[in-house]
Amino acid sequence: MVRMRRTVVVTGASSGIGLAAAVALARAGDDVVLLGRDPARLADAVSRVRDAGGRTPTSYRADFAELDQVRATGAAIAADHERIHVLANNAGLLTSVRHPTTDGHDATLQINHLAGFLLAHLLLDRLRAAATPETPARVVTTSSIAESWGTLDVDHPGRRQRSRWLAYGASKQANILMTVEAARRWTASGVVATCYFPGLIRSGFGRQSPAFSVASLAPGLFRSTEQGADTLVWLATAPEALIPGGYFAWRAPFKATPRSTSKARAERLWNSSLSAVGLTPTQPPGS
Repeated sequence: MVRMRRTVVVTGASSGIGLAAAVALARAGDDVVLLGRDPARLADAVSRVRDAGGRTPTSYRADFAELDQVRATGAAIAADHERIHVLANNAGLLTSVRHPTTDGHDATLQINHLAGFLLAHLLLDRLRAAATPETPARVVTTSSIAESWGTLDVDHPGRRQRSRWLAYGASKQANILMTVEAARRWTASGVVATCYFPGLIRSGFGRQSPAFSVASLAPGLFRSTEQGADTLVWLATAPEALIPGGYFAWRAPFKATPRSTSKARAERLWNSSLSAVGLTPTQPPGS
């Protein structure tokens, strides 16, 4: 059976898990839209995805540390694509907490949560346009077991953290909470939100952390980017993965801490995140 060709937007697609997922999805026949920050790496990703799928993918450069770039890119994608079947919110970074973004937020929380949250809203109409009763659209977000040590202030999601690892944990907690609330608000309109933990991945991620870099050398502890992307591709593709609000690892349900799955905290984070990115904070469920 030939699968319908879909439009799949992948953020953080110029390297690591995002690139591995984009290559796999293109090879399976999807039209993949690539978002990345570094022009040279993005150009290389375009070449690799073209080789895998036989078609040149659309690509957009966007630095998620600037919300105006996210807004411009979201508008461009919406103008270029009438329907989006999958949004893979994969962009993520472990970065310094010394300097806030130009928008005034903790850099890790903005790049890993607020920017993807904003992009999902900017593309929501295109996701809904792609959805049918038989084949919902999907939003797949890359989270992490780091959510377990997150100290997220759900009422101030851009608040600066004391360390890069606390900021990272808070952002990953935000990813799961966003998924929980997106499932409540968007499932009825045909958009299914899920998230996943890819495992510990040997890639350029975390290169600013000496401890992470040293640990990545340990045999058997870290997985390849292709292995890390496997659950993302599954969540973007498999009918059995359509479990609204689900959190997964290795293609199976994965348990998160109660503060990452609290419905009350998820709703509070949603409304404060709307305010943080300049959207209306009083949108009803289904919006």
